[in-house]
Amino acid sequence: DQMASLLCVPHYALLLDTRSLEMRQVPFDLESAGLALLVVDTRVSHDIGDSGYADRRRACERAARELGVASLRDVELADLDAVLARLADPELVRRVRHVVTEGARVLEAARLLEQGDVASIGPILTAAHESIRDDFESSCAELDATVDAALGAGALGARMIGGGFGGSAIALVTAESTAAVVEAVERRFSAAGWQRPRSLVAAPVPT
Repeated sequence: DQMASLLCVPHYALLLDTRSLEMRQVPFDLESAGLALLVVDTRVSHDIGDSGYADRRRACERAARELGVASLRDVELADLDAVLARLADPELVRRVRHVVTEGARVLEAARLLEQGDVASIGPILTAAHESIRDDFESSCAELDATVDAALGAGALGARMIGGGFGGSAIALVTAESTAAVVEAVERRFSAAGWQRPRSLVAAPVPT
C-alpha cells in the first residue's frame, strides 16, 4: 500500500512484484474509457492482525512446504490441477487454488490494460471476489452484498479489496451507472439492517 501511494502516477496502475520489487506502470485511464472506479466502504471494521488473516497465511506457508516450493507463486497455473491433487487437506486445496489463480488474474488484467481494454477487466474483478469468497474465505456478508448489488445494478465488475473480513469493495462502473450502483448498494444494506455504507469515486491526483 505504501509503495503504491508513493509511486503511482495519474491514469496508471502500478504492477508490483513484491518478491523482486520490480514494478511497471500500466495504463489505467478510466476517464478516457468512460468508466469510473467506485469505492464502497462497508463500515465493517477489520484488523489484519486478527486470527483469520494469520490463519490463512499459515495455511499458505504449510501448503508451500508440502508442495516443496518456496512460495505458492512458484506454482504454475498450467500445473494447478496436478498440484492440488497432491494435497490431502481440502482447506489447503482451496487456499492454493485462490493464490495461484489470483496471480494469473493480476497478469491478465495487466495485459488487458496495456491493450487499452479497460472494460474487460470487469469480469476479472468479479472472478477474484468469487475466489476470495469461496476459496480464500476472507470476505464477509457486507462485502458479498456490495458486490452482488453492484453487479445487479450494472457494474462491469466488483470485488473486495484489502485484507478481508470487512473494509471496502470496488466496482468498475460506467459514468452513467455510478449513481444507480450506489443506490442499489445502499438499498441492500438498508434491507439487511446494516449501517449505511460510504461510497466515493476514486480519482487520480495530479503529481
